[in-house]
Amino acid sequence: MKIAVAGAGYVGLSMATLLARFCKVVVVDVVESKVSSVNAGRSPFRDECLEDLLSRGGLDLEATLDGVEAYRDADFVIVATPTNYDPDRNFFDTSSVEAVVEQVLDVNPGTTVVIKSTVPVGYCAGLCSRYADRGLNLLFSPEFLRESKALQDLLHPSRIIVGGAPDMMDRAGEFASLLRKGALDDDVPTLLMGLSEAEAVKLFANTYLALRISYFNELDTYAELKGLDTRPIIEGIGLDPRIGSHYNNPSFGYGGYCLPKDTKQLLANFGNVPENMISAIVQSNATRKDFIAEQVLGRLGGRGVVGVYRLTMKTGSDNFRESSIQGVMAILKQKGAEVIVYEPSLADGSDFQGCPVVNDIDEFKRRSDVIVANRYDRALDSVADKVYTRDIFKRD
Repeated sequence: MKIAVAGAGYVGLSMATLLARFCKVVVVDVVESKVSSVNAGRSPFRDECLEDLLSRGGLDLEATLDGVEAYRDADFVIVATPTNYDPDRNFFDTSSVEAVVEQVLDVNPGTTVVIKSTVPVGYCAGLCSRYADRGLNLLFSPEFLRESKALQDLLHPSRIIVGGAPDMMDRAGEFASLLRKGALDDDVPTLLMGLSEAEAVKLFANTYLALRISYFNELDTYAELKGLDTRPIIEGIGLDPRIGSHYNNPSFGYGGYCLPKDTKQLLANFGNVPENMISAIVQSNATRKDFIAEQVLGRLGGRGVVGVYRLTMKTGSDNFRESSIQGVMAILKQKGAEVIVYEPSLADGSDFQGCPVVNDIDEFKRRSDVIVANRYDRALDSVADKVYTRDIFKRD
């Protein structure tokens, strides 16, 4: 069986690597450096499990810039291209998905397209209607992958979900079987459902995660302003088995690639449907960043330099796209604060959003009057009195 994967990002490359253990897989990307990295057995981004498996070799995997050849004889084409949120349209930009679908229909109209990219509820049904005369065979299978742990989450999936039209259920089952075969766990919960229902699972799941983050952040805001110790409050709450002691560490707000855009997309999908909670989650995240910025400014006392320690959202990641600390930085700069950044993935002496990058850690510590860290690092122990963080449990 041959599988083509469009997109060598977190989702696409992890999916390609998983399946290349027992299928022939060709991954397509428009960035030449990514293609070269994959063909050399290197991951273009940080993911320890993925890096290890790629470096070991033995995978039936190749990367290419040529989508036409990759899709021409593929049994499945998995689409994992970016669908960034467009604030002007108040909707996901799905143009990259449509470009792949068009190309596949031109060169291999009988194959099955599986969309992994996150899309609005109802999007896949709309595609089926639009391409009804061209016989589009379409499935939607949401991903539930953590940043920098994507392959690990595919090897040990919490669940496998595949959506399709009634006449595509056999094909949906076949694709689900491929994912189960790739997993190292037995008896992975598997659900087959309609296209729109599968789309809704993705958006509602991520919005619930954003809700949980927002809840513990608002608890932390209350505790900090009231002079309470956040940690025992959260620990006491978490002992209720209906709540649990997980995903409860305060932060500067939810961020990363998925949660900000998925919550906004779900809110847009509600349209005229009555709601209060979804909009409150989106607003709560903005409120948290405002609060954090005000706390930092209070510590600064009206003068001095704010040092931002790392732009990444999570420990062990090299991705800082849409990280919450960037929102805090923007507010600090708007309020007139001088900000410097310590971020080893950027060039020392470069500039990030108008803030100089200082990657000599000793110089960074010396120049910073207040150091802001979304996630604490032992490297800051020597200047702990300067550090402002809400990383209560010292974990992601």
